[in-house]
Amino acid sequence: MIDISMIEAAALRARGVVRRTPMLSSPFLDEIAGRQVLVKCEALQHTGSFKFRGGWSAVSALPEDVRARGVLAFSSGNHAQGVAFAARLHGVPATIIMPADAPRLKIANTRAFGAEVVLYDRAGGEDRNEIGARLRDERGLTLIKPFDDPQVIAGQGTCGLEIAEQAAEAGIDAATVLVCCGGGGLTSGIALALEARAPALRVRPVEPQGFDDTARSLAAGEILRNHGPEAGFCDAILTPAPGTITFPVMQRLCGPGLVVTEPETREAMRLAFERLKVVAEPGGAVALAAALFHERDLPEGPVIATISGGNVDRTVFAEVLGG
Repeated sequence: MIDISMIEAAALRARGVVRRTPMLSSPFLDEIAGRQVLVKCEALQHTGSFKFRGGWSAVSALPEDVRARGVLAFSSGNHAQGVAFAARLHGVPATIIMPADAPRLKIANTRAFGAEVVLYDRAGGEDRNEIGARLRDERGLTLIKPFDDPQVIAGQGTCGLEIAEQAAEAGIDAATVLVCCGGGGLTSGIALALEARAPALRVRPVEPQGFDDTARSLAAGEILRNHGPEAGFCDAILTPAPGTITFPVMQRLCGPGLVVTEPETREAMRLAFERLKVVAEPGGAVALAAALFHERDLPEGPVIATISGGNVDRTVFAEVLGG
């Protein structure tokens, strides 16, 4: 359903709007990892996350009359902001359904982008799908899924095009590419782009301990689910299972999944701030944690790690830095 032509089309629609984020490095990080580490910093993307890529791609691909009726999204924060800002730039309404316990910064930012935020009590058992179905039917909105949407995946794939270009500029023709993974939109999009543009760069998904549905699914050869609430330190990437669209792509193109602990993630956040001067949210730091602390699980050679987002509440970030 998604191929390089869709990613290239998304890149054309993104031109002049989506930022080409930098690839950063530090000799201090190289020393810790025991190898060259490059960091693709999507925390510096619009809305502080790679999710703007997919949001812009999906909204911009809609027929004008459909787009004008407005868009709808479910999200704990980063997809919410990406869709809300893309809708604002197109001058169309956005309705975002968010859990009431989502990080306050993400809720506030989504509202600041002009979206109507509808909060629900996920801990109390409220069903966001029921709320969404009602609003969609009442208002004629178009649902933009956070990862299992072809145009969203194509938008995330534009990050992979940049990685291929920047790796070539750095003289790297083979590397392991570690990607923060929730439902697999960014992971599969990057993998598809690299398959076409830099096939010697192989993607490995990275997840937090306790939410390793993609790693377990890849090992089992079928989609497996996490059990329990979608809540925890790495809130941005806590999904119940990989997507039905994203999983076959990851199964075909990605290496085994990696799983990092919360202490490793916290240390990666501290090091990103100290050595790269970048704010990384917990879910956005797991790939860097794997690059720095899982040398035994990686093949020899350079590593490229995504920092997928930087939307962390200041109290959480202060606590991490002081820990």
